[in-house]
Amino acid sequence: MTRLWNDPADFADEMIDGFVAANERHVRRVPGGVVRSSASPAREVAVVIGGGSGHYPAFGGLVGPGLAHGAAMGNLFASPSAQQIHAVAQAADNGGGVFFSYGNYAGDVLNFDAAQERLRADGIACETVTVTDDISSAPATERHRRRGIAGDLTVFRIAAAAAEAGYDLDEVTRVAARANERTRSIGVAFTGCTLPGAAQPLFTVPTGRMAIGLGIHGEPGIDEAGIPTADGLAELLVSRVLAEIPEGVATAGARIVPILNGLGSLKYEELFVVYRRVANLLRAAGLEIIDPHVGEYCTSFDMAGGSLTLFWLDDELETLWQTPVETPAYRRGTIAPRERGEAAAAVAEAAVAEAAEIAPGDDASHAAARTVLAAVRTVAATIDAHVEELGRLDAIAGDGDHGIGMQRGSHAALDAAVTAVASGAGAATTLEHAADAWSDKAGGTSGALWGVILSALAAQLGDQGAPAASSIAAGVAAGSAGVTAYGKAVVGDKTLVDALVPFSTTLSEELAGGSGFVDAWLTAAEAATRAAAATADLLPRMGRARTHGAHSLGTPDPGAVSLALIVTAVGTLLAAEKTSEDAKKENAHG
Repeated sequence: MTRLWNDPADFADEMIDGFVAANERHVRRVPGGVVRSSASPAREVAVVIGGGSGHYPAFGGLVGPGLAHGAAMGNLFASPSAQQIHAVAQAADNGGGVFFSYGNYAGDVLNFDAAQERLRADGIACETVTVTDDISSAPATERHRRRGIAGDLTVFRIAAAAAEAGYDLDEVTRVAARANERTRSIGVAFTGCTLPGAAQPLFTVPTGRMAIGLGIHGEPGIDEAGIPTADGLAELLVSRVLAEIPEGVATAGARIVPILNGLGSLKYEELFVVYRRVANLLRAAGLEIIDPHVGEYCTSFDMAGGSLTLFWLDDELETLWQTPVETPAYRRGTIAPRERGEAAAAVAEAAVAEAAEIAPGDDASHAAARTVLAAVRTVAATIDAHVEELGRLDAIAGDGDHGIGMQRGSHAALDAAVTAVASGAGAATTLEHAADAWSDKAGGTSGALWGVILSALAAQLGDQGAPAASSIAAGVAAGSAGVTAYGKAVVGDKTLVDALVPFSTTLSEELAGGSGFVDAWLTAAEAATRAAAATADLLPRMGRARTHGAHSLGTPDPGAVSLALIVTAVGTLLAAEKTSEDAKKENAHG
């Protein structure tokens, strides 16, 4: 278990601060993560990696000459937000464009894609290769759906070596994609991992058993077996990875880089015992071993487990692989001392620090803004009351952080709304500030999607006059459409969309049928609640739970459940406010 923390909500930020303090020769802190402390040549492609915290040395520990130029570092097991990624990329940019690479997880894809769009709008060229090395997470015919685990290292290193060699952005992207196509991994675990402050691990493995095919965020394995001997584990890992040879590779005489990765609690001595047999098996298969790696490269807090990655080289990849690297946690070869870089990081810090001007609303809109604030306060209180249950639901087939992420996002939104209302903001500005804070601080899939929902609703509220019921319904509909377009999920995929679409549709239908706004909202909330409960019968087709479909049968989707809880609580608030207002009017006329 994780033993040392202050406030669990502050753990990631405090960890990054301490990491930077211990490694100032290699990295500097910027909003959203870290960048190299050394200067890079002008026009060199900037390689920016990232993901949730809790995987050290991925991702900050891999920043330095010969490897990444910057790392966006999200909260524990949650992707960095689009704002964080954009800020790190701005700080890392050398004028040659930005290359993104990260593990193929839904939240990371959503947020990195959004940051990529913003960079391109800023005039900065940007390309991406997601890492898809985990053979257990999807069949070979659907490699694009696989997640990234310890094979991240091979793609990151090849991309960075290509940038160091002067490749342009298109060529960095090409060679990184080939590295990804030639990387295969599989992992096992003997125990689950425990997040700071959590009383229980995200998942458990029965005593004497081993989970096979797990993810690095606490996702359960897709298979289970008795714990083998060290040699038996080596044989299982090698046989599984060699069962899928990359296209165009002839096994006999092929050159490979094996990476035996510890996930957090396995001792190096245990890994060496396993690697002894791994090496024998690989050589017996006719493979030539190049630069073997045994250690911790992508961990999962205190998880007892490991993974085996095989990286199949060709002439170009092998040449790039020999590029010297020096980062806080990973060194190969010798790097000559380099000058410190200051300007880019300072520019990014200034850009992020520049506060958005809060435009005042008129009296009617400011009054509506106070209702928005009350609604956001209600949302935060609702999530606080259900945070453990939401985490429990998410842990069954996901990574268990949905409750924590929603809590971080809703409280950041509340702080932003308080500030906006105190500054005289109207309803639209108040909700837009709350939306931006939610998506930034929550990170992950839910942070990105709630940012979309609230921003779309804010756009319909305006900062002049009281918003009409039809405008609110239009905002909800725009949020629903935005989530579908942004996250690509549809009804039936077992996501929050399954609750959001019926909520939006029912709200619009009720208003069109003549219902009052509060009654229409409450009826729509009931529809969302029924739809959320019905997701228990669905197999997931999107998100992390997709690879563990059978595990989630009988359990409703946590995203749908949290949305239903929120709209129900807000409906109760609106009903109470209407009752109070009606009473005031009656007394005034009495």
